[in-house]
Amino acid sequence: MRLYPESALSQLEFDKVKDLLAELCKTDISRQKAANLRIHTRKDYIDRELRQTHEYKMILLQQQYFPNEFTLNISKDIKLLSIPGALITGEQWMQIKKLTESIGSIFRWFDNERRIAFPALTEVIKDSYYEKIIVEMINEVLDDSGVVKDNASDELQKIRLSLFKRRNELRRMFEKVVQKMAKAGYTADIDESFSNGRRVIAVFSEHKRQVKGILHGESDSRKTAFIEPEETIELNNAVFSLENDEIKEVQRILRALTARLSVYAPLLTQYLQIIGEYDFIRAKARLAVDMNANLPEVSDKAQIHLVNAYHPLLFLYNKASGKPTIPVSLTLNDQHRILVISGPNAGGKTVTMKTIGLNQLMLQSGLLVPVSALSQMGIFKQLFIHIGDTQNLQFELSTYSSHLLHMKHFMENANGRTMFFIDELGSGSDPNLGGAFAEVIMEELSRRHSYGVVTTHYLNLKVMANHTQGILNGAMQFDEVNLLPMYKLITGKPGSSYTFAIAERIGLPKHLINRARKLVDEDHFKLDRLLNRTEQDLQHLEKEKKELNRLMKENERLKKEMEVVMNKERHRQEVELLKNQNKITEERITYLKDMERKLRQVVLDWKKAENKNEVVRNLQNLLFKQKETIVVNKLAKKVDLKYKELNQQIVIGTLVKLKKNYQVGEVKEIRGKRAIVQIGALPMNVDLADLVPVQKMEEPKQG
Repeated sequence: MRLYPESALSQLEFDKVKDLLAELCKTDISRQKAANLRIHTRKDYIDRELRQTHEYKMILLQQQYFPNEFTLNISKDIKLLSIPGALITGEQWMQIKKLTESIGSIFRWFDNERRIAFPALTEVIKDSYYEKIIVEMINEVLDDSGVVKDNASDELQKIRLSLFKRRNELRRMFEKVVQKMAKAGYTADIDESFSNGRRVIAVFSEHKRQVKGILHGESDSRKTAFIEPEETIELNNAVFSLENDEIKEVQRILRALTARLSVYAPLLTQYLQIIGEYDFIRAKARLAVDMNANLPEVSDKAQIHLVNAYHPLLFLYNKASGKPTIPVSLTLNDQHRILVISGPNAGGKTVTMKTIGLNQLMLQSGLLVPVSALSQMGIFKQLFIHIGDTQNLQFELSTYSSHLLHMKHFMENANGRTMFFIDELGSGSDPNLGGAFAEVIMEELSRRHSYGVVTTHYLNLKVMANHTQGILNGAMQFDEVNLLPMYKLITGKPGSSYTFAIAERIGLPKHLINRARKLVDEDHFKLDRLLNRTEQDLQHLEKEKKELNRLMKENERLKKEMEVVMNKERHRQEVELLKNQNKITEERITYLKDMERKLRQVVLDWKKAENKNEVVRNLQNLLFKQKETIVVNKLAKKVDLKYKELNQQIVIGTLVKLKKNYQVGEVKEIRGKRAIVQIGALPMNVDLADLVPVQKMEEPKQG
């Protein structure tokens, strides 16, 4: 991205965001990436960076474990690995082993499910692979402490075995000599010590000539002499020689290991870069969590649609102080490219500009931004800024001529992919002349299809914004009663500077205020007063809107409560219906049991009776006189009185009777061989074969 002036990043305080990011980095590679954070204009790069940060943020919020604990910078050790004839020590090999094992943990973490769930994070390792032979080859030579194993070579094993034997012999011989010297009263309090790697006896200086051996030195007080006994000189020489042989063999083994693994130096360098990349992504995700940042929709065109956007640094400061932060919502598109913000001083105009600019810089550097996920942000290729205030911003231009030089650069270089910010456009000169030049500047920037935000107190710019296509008015709300800024942006209307209102509230003499009013052009004063009144009316409407929203939410809550009550009532009716159905079923079972008993009696009568005709008549009466059974069933009798059966096809809307329980309902839907029948408030799914079409009979007219 092209920036103007050079101090644009510091004016928007992007350097402070980079410092916060660097503090969250754990590796040298990620800290370097944070320090060199660039603002990009390629959508594919920006998308990848944003998606990686968003996915890692999800891992943090879900409290999942990600294996990126390795933080050491061993680039020099890996570089040494690629130098022919180099030797890497055991401690250095342990760090290389930890790096390789950490990469192995990362590759194992990305199983098939996680590769699908986190595709952007998977891209970091897509061109690499885990080589387990590196760890295997290190383990063949070194133990967990970084010491070369005895069996690393036959020669080393032989040397260490001989060294073990010689040291034992030396120990036994030395103990005999010490006991002998102690019995003679020659040894000092410490008995023995080491000098240049050789075991020596500490004897009193007055007895040093009585002890045969090599004098290695004396103590500072000259009271103790250190002598290597004559009996142990040969053994000491043997041990010393074997120790040198061991060192040489260990170095040979380590140099051979370095040579064998030198081919993996580029891969290990890639491993270190992967570790640094994941640490950098983790730091960006941690910063996003702290800032409550999200991933907006990004498009490869110039546009701004911010929903509840916060100034990142102000949000963190207020969060630490327990204060609320007022968000900004605005839209700049092809119809409205330039926003003119007016309102009283210290009302938040400059903070609003910084909020838009800093969020745009963060987005194009691959950082999530503290806006609603519903926001839509475009990509700009140029960012111009001219802010002259006292809000910790470095500014270079203070005269009107230098102000015009800045504006000259803006107008000559701006295009449809330019975002600009101008604080107090036209200030520093005569209001009428400065206002005229300000109009010309805004017209030219609008003609070049640039996007930007301008703050002003000039009434002519507010009027111009109302009737010029592509330019939109905006105002910072102000509490006129308490003389306090509300830091809330309202687009679509200009704002008042509240010059006279503030003067009255702070107690300036009224005669001075009246004199000032007379000096102001009457139309100018009326317009400012109209803006003042309009803004207060809008604030009143905003309060009423909030109250209406509250009442709508309350209505929604009552609606949900009513639905719960209705569901309970519907459930009660269903339970009642089931009880009735169960009652009918119980009556049917009783009827069948009674029928079974009577049939058994008929069978007994048949066997005993001589007159079989009488038994047959009883059986006919029992089986075929259904009318008598129906009369017993009160529900069936009631239905038969009100409805008559029809011989017709069942269709949607047909009135039907259930054969099993004599309930009557209307067919609402037919699904193959089944139908949905509405019986009262309850729909039932019934087989068509169990339904009989009926028609309600007319009630007899009373004479």
